[in-house]
Amino acid sequence: MNWLDKLERKFGRFAIPELTKFIIVTYLIGYLLQYMGYTYYVALNPQLVEQGEVWRVISWILMPPRRLNIFTLIMLLFYYSIGQALERTWGDFRYNMYIFSGFLFTLIGSFVIYHIGVNALHYDPMMFGLQISILVSTYYVNLSLFFAFAASYPDMTVMLYFIIPIKIWWLAVLNAVIIVWELIELPWFGRAIVIISLLNFLLYFLSTRNLRRINPQEMRRKAAYRRAVDEAAKKRFHSMDGGLNKGPGGQAQPPVSKHHCAVCGQTELTNPELEFRFCSKCNGNYEYCMNHLYNHTHVQ
Repeated sequence: MNWLDKLERKFGRFAIPELTKFIIVTYLIGYLLQYMGYTYYVALNPQLVEQGEVWRVISWILMPPRRLNIFTLIMLLFYYSIGQALERTWGDFRYNMYIFSGFLFTLIGSFVIYHIGVNALHYDPMMFGLQISILVSTYYVNLSLFFAFAASYPDMTVMLYFIIPIKIWWLAVLNAVIIVWELIELPWFGRAIVIISLLNFLLYFLSTRNLRRINPQEMRRKAAYRRAVDEAAKKRFHSMDGGLNKGPGGQAQPPVSKHHCAVCGQTELTNPELEFRFCSKCNGNYEYCMNHLYNHTHVQ
């Protein structure tokens, strides 16, 4: 994530604080437009944009994810809470980048899909543009936010509809199954819109996971490193060279780690492939592995 660190140092001051509140406001405006029957005029229709209705490039964000009912209100409260949690965890800039990249991918992808259908497959521009406008909303961008929260806090328990306790990881699995079913049912351009709308989560997941560990060469290197560490530990335990690594009673002492994650407790001895960093926002010398550096609660 070095590229994101560089962007944050350069443009972090432009980040919008409390972005989740603005998102909720756009939903409320969208539901009002839906009630008045005006959503057609704000939907993202690539054909109409190219004919001069350029406001649709931005106004489509007002398209609400679902029709307004009691369950939608509960889900909005839920998304507001997880959005605020991710804002506190990632910081304003990273959260802004995540949300706006989801919007940008959806916008660009819609135009690419439109031109593929019209120019390569010779679809009717008016009908195809209308079909795209019906499918495009902020629903899948919201879902990508939920997936990011589940990836950051997989063991958290939430009260589904304030009644049913369930691990958030299982909710993410359930939503993933629903998406797979939708991909089967939707036409090709619908599948493409869904995948593009979730692209920000895919990039986040790949960027925050150490995928080198599945590389065969890296696996051999780690195995060799572990053998070397084990052999060195055995030598220290059994050495008789003047009491090195021995306690006051003459008993051998285990090697002491230099790095320790304050969340999961892993060290460079238990997981040699991990990198560790101190958090500048925590009050004290708290060190974290790269899996928890950006998704822990800051100590104040």
